[in-house]
Amino acid sequence: MPMLIGGPARIEAAGNKPKLIDEFVGRINSGHADLSIARMRSPGGWVEPGQTPEFDEYTVVLRGMLQVSHRGGSIDVRADQAVVVRRGEWVRYSTPEPEGAEYVAICLPAFSPETVRRDPG
Repeated sequence: MPMLIGGPARIEAAGNKPKLIDEFVGRINSGHADLSIARMRSPGGWVEPGQTPEFDEYTVVLRGMLQVSHRGGSIDVRADQAVVVRRGEWVRYSTPEPEGAEYVAICLPAFSPETVRRDPG
């Protein structure tokens, strides 16, 4: 039987500025460990610590620009574009432009604080 998810759960975000994470599907909101789907809204100038996650992450940018830094440089992902980050790759996400960004992230398996493997602070 289909499962209605009545709304997202707000998740605390890492980074230098407040960022909104609304998890629709995942470990916290729906109890799914195999997949997570979350909408992110990041302000301009936001940067999070680098990470080497144990999950694949598929991100679609809805508004603004998300910068994805990696060992070989960086990728600017703009509205109506997507980026795929494979598990085990080091990345750092940021929204350097003044208007920030809104995007949807899908993680396989689901995101968890234990498996994101953030750089030591």
